[in-house]
Amino acid sequence: MTTVPTSTVTSRRSRGTLQNGQLPPSALSRVLRGIALAVCCFLVLFPFTGVLTTSFAGPDDVARTGGLVMLPRKWSLDAYSAIFSGGVVTRALVISLVVTVVGTLCSMAVTTLLGYALSSPIMVGRSWMLLLVLLSLLFSPGLIPNYLMVKQLGLIDSLWALIVPSMLGAFNVIVVRAFFMEIPEEILQSARIDGAGEWAIFTRIVLPLSKAVLAVVGLFYAVGYWNAFFNVMLYINDPSKWTLQYVLRTYVVNNTRIGGSDINVDALPPQPALQMAILVISIVPVLIVYPFLQRHFAKGALTGAVKG
Repeated sequence: MTTVPTSTVTSRRSRGTLQNGQLPPSALSRVLRGIALAVCCFLVLFPFTGVLTTSFAGPDDVARTGGLVMLPRKWSLDAYSAIFSGGVVTRALVISLVVTVVGTLCSMAVTTLLGYALSSPIMVGRSWMLLLVLLSLLFSPGLIPNYLMVKQLGLIDSLWALIVPSMLGAFNVIVVRAFFMEIPEEILQSARIDGAGEWAIFTRIVLPLSKAVLAVVGLFYAVGYWNAFFNVMLYINDPSKWTLQYVLRTYVVNNTRIGGSDINVDALPPQPALQMAILVISIVPVLIVYPFLQRHFAKGALTGAVKG
């Protein structure tokens, strides 16, 4: 074993080098990085703060500024009370939660099962199945064939129309398959010798060892279902089945006025406050979920993607 002379270590430390041999950043470099980071944080936080404070602003503040209120003189929960009193926004929020939870569970089930099958060397015809999955990445069937398929399945105006077309993502299958292939084959062979079947190996060994990639792929699917609005525009004709993102597009992006009959209130809060409250509600669930999955995110994404 080669030992590093004490004199060499002392010399490097005296010159201020890091353990990997690189020189530490200069004071000017650290200042510039700090300024760049502060500018980026400001560009991200400033509009979000404006949206959040406007949603809590009272009628006088909104009338005074005519739009975004950065510092309300009087804080108010009228916009949130109006939204959660029932009506189109409350109903859309419930539908979005149902579609996101059910869709993510269904997508995770088919993705992990297909990824495990494609990673198993005993799977017959796995090369052809993998080729079909890869071809779906290169060739999309297009909008009209997708619509005709959903219509032939009888899913128009059904919430399943928001789930089934997006249930399986080929990229996610590739990531999950790559992660499964990194599990040592000796562990799986030992389980087979002990009499475990493929289902027991999959549920008791493979899935518990793959929490990182499952968290990442689950987050991908959940965010995709939560933010989706195009499928609603295509397949849903009944306004009572709109999702929150489609409501957001209708009342915020298209600037359609929210009426009292839409949210079941008599005293209507200011339109900017209502619009910003809808925007905040559409963002908050992702902000709540992400910190719990963040510790798995780097490992799951890098391991599954790079080693494939």
